[in-house]
Formats: sequence, C-alpha cells, structure tokens
Amino acid sequence: MPALAFANVGPAEPPAVGAAEPALAQAEAVLNSVFGYKAFRSFQADAITALIEGADVLALMPTGGGKSLLYQIPSLVRAGTGIVVSPLIALMQDQVDALKELGVRAAYLNSSQTPDEQRATERALLEGALDLLYVAPERLLSERTLTLLRGAELALIAIDEAHCVSQWGHDFRPEYRQLRQLADHFPHVPRIALTATADARTRDEIVEELHLKAARRFVASFDRPNIRYMIDPSGGASARERLWKFLKAEHAEDAGIVYCLSRRQVEETADWLVGKGRQALPYHAGLDPLVRQRNQRRFLNDDGIIVVATIAFGMGIDKPDVRFVAHLALPKTIEAYYQETGRAGRDGEPADAWMAYGLNDVAMLRNWIESSEAGEERKRSERQKLGALLGFTEMTGCRRKALIGYFGETYPSDCGNCDNCLSPPETVDGTQAARKALSCIYRTGERFGVGYLVDVLTGKDDARIRDNGHDKVSTFGIGRATPALEWKSLFRQLAAEGLITVDLERHGAIRLGEACRQLLRGEAQFRMRKERPAEPKASRASRTTARKGAVDVRAEDRPLADALRALRTKLAKDGQVPPYVIFHDRTLAELALFRPKRTSALGEITGLGEAKIARYGAALLEVIARF
Repeated sequence: MPALAFANVGPAEPPAVGAAEPALAQAEAVLNSVFGYKAFRSFQADAITALIEGADVLALMPTGGGKSLLYQIPSLVRAGTGIVVSPLIALMQDQVDALKELGVRAAYLNSSQTPDEQRATERALLEGALDLLYVAPERLLSERTLTLLRGAELALIAIDEAHCVSQWGHDFRPEYRQLRQLADHFPHVPRIALTATADARTRDEIVEELHLKAARRFVASFDRPNIRYMIDPSGGASARERLWKFLKAEHAEDAGIVYCLSRRQVEETADWLVGKGRQALPYHAGLDPLVRQRNQRRFLNDDGIIVVATIAFGMGIDKPDVRFVAHLALPKTIEAYYQETGRAGRDGEPADAWMAYGLNDVAMLRNWIESSEAGEERKRSERQKLGALLGFTEMTGCRRKALIGYFGETYPSDCGNCDNCLSPPETVDGTQAARKALSCIYRTGERFGVGYLVDVLTGKDDARIRDNGHDKVSTFGIGRATPALEWKSLFRQLAAEGLITVDLERHGAIRLGEACRQLLRGEAQFRMRKERPAEPKASRASRTTARKGAVDVRAEDRPLADALRALRTKLAKDGQVPPYVIFHDRTLAELALFRPKRTSALGEITGLGEAKIARYGAALLEVIARF
C-alpha cells in the first residue's frame, strides 16, 4: 500500500535531494488533506522540507506550536515508517488515538500491550502497513527492537522531548543518552530531535549527545503571547487561600493544573479544593499506577477538572483547553517553569500562569542543591539557575521579556500581558529597611524565623520575645511604622538576592549571608519592591489583545456551538477518546460562525481533514441544519 494512498496527495517515493518544491508541495497537501490546516507556521515548512529531503534536524518549538507535524508529515510523504521515540506510555497512546482519527496508520509498542498485540504491531511494521510507530527509548534500544527495525523500511526517526538527554536539564533521563547509537545503527535514516525547552547550552548538548552535528537547527520564538504570567504577592494569606481567590475570580469552571512541591501537599490541596466544590484529582509518583492513569484520563476526557500534581504529571499532556497552570511552590529552574506553564493555552486562547511562593520554598531548593551528591560544577550550575529563577520572581519589569530573554531571545517591548505590565510595581530605596532587618537577625542570634523577626521589628508585646530578652535589643520596635506585610516581603527579597539564607535544620531560622556585609557597612544600596494589591488593575477583559487568531463565539452562535459540543462529547464517548481528539474548540467555533451547508464547504474549516469529514461530516451538517 503506498504511504499516501489514503490522502491522495501524490506518489509515495521521496523526491530527489534538492527537489524543494515537490517536497514542499507534498507536505502542504498532507497538511491540508490529513490535518485540515491551510498553512504552515513559523519554520514548519523549512524543517519538514529538510527532513523529507533526508537531512537531520534539531527543532525547538514551544508547546502548542505544532512540533508533532514536523515528523508526522514527513513520515507520510517519505517511503517507510516513521519511528517516534516518546518517553511516556500515556503520551504515545494519546498521539496514536489522535492520528487514527485522522486516518493515519499509527501504532505503538509498549508494556501496556499483550504479547499478541505487540506481535501484531511488529508484523504490521514489517509488512509496511504503518505510517508511524511510537516506542520508548528503553524498548527501542533493546536488541529485539533493533533487529526488528533493521528488517523494516524506515522513513525517519524522531526523538521527542529531546531535552531529556541533557544532564543540566530539568527532565534528565539517562536512557536518552544511549540514543546516540541510532546514528550507527541507521546511518542513512534522517533523524529529528524535538523539544519545547532548551537554552543554548542544552541545544549544544543535544546535538553532541545524539550525534547530530550536521543537523539543521530550527528555533522558533519562545513567546506564548496568550499566556499571562502572574506571581501573587503574599497578601497575608496562605498560598492555598490566594490560589482559591485566583480561581474564583478567573477560572471558576475551567480545567487546569496545580503544581505542588510534595506528595503530601498534593493530596491535601486536592482534598481542600474538593471541599470547596471543585473537581480536583491528585497525581504523584506515590499513587497506584491505575489511580494515576484513571485520574489522567478523567482530566483529558472531562470538562472542568483540576489536577493537583508534582512534576510527575505533565510531559506530553496534549489537552488544548488547559486554562491555567498554578504553582503553589517554586519550580526548580526557569526551564522547568517555562515547560510547566507551557501546558496552559495550547489552543491559543487566553490562559494564566500563576504562582505563589515563600521563603521555605527557597530554603528547600537550596538545601536540595547543597545536600545532593552532585559534583561542584553541577551544584554551581544549579545555584545559578535557582538565582535566575528568584530574580525572575522578584523582578519589577516585564516578566515575558525576562523569560524569553533567558533563552537568548530579544523581546522588542513590554508585553502588556503579565502582572508587572498590567499593574507596574512601585520601587523604593529599601537600604535602611534592609539594614534594620539584617541587624535584627544579628542581634537575635540568627536563631529565629521571619515571623518572630517581624514581631521584634514591629515591637509586638509577646511573652516569647520578653523571655528571650529581645524586647531590650536596639532593633525592637524600630519598624513600627512599616506594616508587617512589607517586612515579610523585604525578607523574601533579601533571600532572592542571597543576602540572607534559611536554615531548614533549625526550623526556618534566618541567617546572614556573606553578601550582606557590604550593605551593612554602607557600601551598597538596596532597591525594594513595595507590595501591591493582589489583583492586577487589568481584568480578564483586558487580555483579549493576547488572542492570536482565536475565533470567539458570538452570542447568537452559542446555541449552535453548544449543540456541536454535545455532538463532540457523544462522538468522543463512542470512540473512547478525549473530546479534543474529535474536534478542537476552534473547529467548533468556526463551524458555529460559518455554518457550512455542504460537505465540500467543511474542508474550509480549520482542523477538518478528509478522514474527519468522511467520518463526521454528515453528523455535523445535520446539527448545523437545525439552526
């Protein structure tokens, strides 16, 4: 069976090297007829053409940017089967389900299958009956699988989530480094490495470790203009209460992800949200695998589900309508923050990246670094990464500009869609206040936490302070004129600058850092960001400018859109796949807006390829006809 027989877009034989136009023409035809899209984005056309012509490729494109098309389309154009290295079983299954809906002959090999199912998949590969085969790196490098692949015709090899190869990254997986063997085993098969998150150092490491030195590099913009970045001030309330205030105001019914630092915090927060009336499910590595799988399926299939998780959850999550990602603790690095927040708003609609953090988070991350068995070079790198993250959290300028600047990209102006742009913070000379705080730490023996120090500074009448004799020290009451909330903010900013440290071994005792000496001696200044109201001045309505091509549903079209959504739910239930695998929200919005009357007109709707029109077109037209 020719590789493109189902798509009717031309011959299966790959074009001769250098035949750019034929390669691009075939790619565009597949893009339209199979995937239902009219034009490529960013560098997609160039990267796809290079791969079709047999070149190796390194591609970096943000989540939701269309990375999977970079290898899916060449796999359909080139002769043979595209092999996709994927790190997670759940990700493989979701990708295969979505491809089958498009009429693509896709399969996976993993431990979730029975031996008979695995053998059937292997036969299909050898018979040339597969366009794409997904496999985990561990299985791919087994002698059985390598022998199997040597007996098959391979179109290409795609290494997804390639940042996992980097020992400096946030998702390092040692088995990924063994994928360098593919260059020796299959020297004439083009390879593509893909990731959404990699700074220049990590990109170089991917190329080095995977033997892709001759690969053409394609790096898209890191900007996700539809995501609003917000870091919530303490506001005197717990992080959990601040999260609830955010959810009530912005996402009363939306699906989202809440990241926590520990398994205990995950389960307590999920139970707490359920008690507040939300559908919230825990997800962490300590749960029974069947429970994790069930909770992930509910998140993908149902509306309005919140998953509360550790970082064990998220890689490869393709749900397009995640409206928010919240962090109740600091992530480890800016790379991790970017990767995790990127799971919001894959559909291009407005989404939020919200975070609250405290001094204990800083202390815990620093403690992990110092107590690890890593070498000094690794520890130094991790300290630098944590410092960059703390600088990002406490900065007063545009967060988007700083975020993408971290990855080496220049942003032309302030974004207008982060908390600092929407509600610019006020900065003041905090040098004297900082000296008072540092002096208070010193005079109380570097033995107490922030709450106690603030009580001393504000002159609180407290038995513990009197018993310790700290009502007699010179710093007692010297900060009465400053609210306790501002003192707490100052301590957080001092920690971000490395002027103080937190001793977790002594119940969060604040200690003086080496860097504070110049400030205490009057040789340095300290700019302090004043706390602002928790709510930014601009509301959700102000963020419509962040929409890039998204189609809104007009009031007069909502009854039809709701009917189409109900149809999608039924089709998804019948097919046992998530609703977004059937149609994305954008597809439903365009159907409600343009109301096509004939099958031929359905081809003009984004996301409707030939297979979906053949399978669902009549049902769509029937619903539209009722309106």
